[in-house]
Amino acid sequence: MRLTNFEPKSFIYNYAFPAEEKELCALEMRSFFGKDTDSSVLESTLKIDPSRSPFMRGRMDIILEGEQLEDLIEQLKKLELNGSTFKVIYVKVAGPEKVDFEERRRIERKVGLQIPGEPELVKPDLLFGIMHVNERWVFGEYHSSEAVWLNHQQKPHSYSTSLSTRVARAVANIAVPDPSGVKAIDPCCGIGTVVVEALSMGIDIVASDINPLILPGTRENIAHFGYATEVAFKDIRKVTGNYDVAIIDMPYNLCSVITPEEQLEMLESTYEFADKVVIVTIEPIDSIIENSGFEIADRCVVRKGAFEREIIVCKK
Repeated sequence: MRLTNFEPKSFIYNYAFPAEEKELCALEMRSFFGKDTDSSVLESTLKIDPSRSPFMRGRMDIILEGEQLEDLIEQLKKLELNGSTFKVIYVKVAGPEKVDFEERRRIERKVGLQIPGEPELVKPDLLFGIMHVNERWVFGEYHSSEAVWLNHQQKPHSYSTSLSTRVARAVANIAVPDPSGVKAIDPCCGIGTVVVEALSMGIDIVASDINPLILPGTRENIAHFGYATEVAFKDIRKVTGNYDVAIIDMPYNLCSVITPEEQLEMLESTYEFADKVVIVTIEPIDSIIENSGFEIADRCVVRKGAFEREIIVCKK
């Protein structure tokens, strides 16, 4: 179901910022939109499925706006729902401006009464949002985020050192903000946590790892969620072909010691087959990255208690 007489002017994304992952959220924002924000909302002309991000609560497709609520309400009478049922919700925005429950319900009723159509509170064809943001009122279709990554937490096989599905999903977004025409590779895929998240978002990604013992579990994890891709037994230094981006998770160093020389070999090899690499590391590797030929374009730190990982975006 969709409106026929209004096209979105722009899109507002409603965010939640977990304290320990605020930097990761900001890096994902910059990857998607080329900017981040200190606010809980970000407005853009880019249209992104809010379920891609573990930090987005939803997306509003702005079709009407006004300085005053009354200005916006007058425009509502021009909506054409073509027989669709609807529901209106007041979208809360974190910040100093507090709107209590009763006031939100009052605004929802006031707005809903002006829409020429049949309201439906349980299963509406169209969900509309009303929001006061950037010193104006906005109205449009609202798309709530679905926490897809939560469904991937219970895998047949897992490692204690693996990324959480939440972080893995953000890393996949940072690596491939727009999947259209992009070829990705995870050449140190481990148990496949990043690969599963990437595949669930329609990213064209293949995987490989040097450890043959884990690959049956990797393949089973991917198949368990109904996805499929190539998972090869291969040393990263033997990878051939051309990829737009590689994702390399280095925390397996917790289980096997890898020297700086070997890390350099890995990144030098990656330089030959990928234009961009997103590295997850628990060790300082800036000098190794620079010696490999890549340049650091962006970065962030992800904290879990006293444990820290760094996400580093590198380009040629």
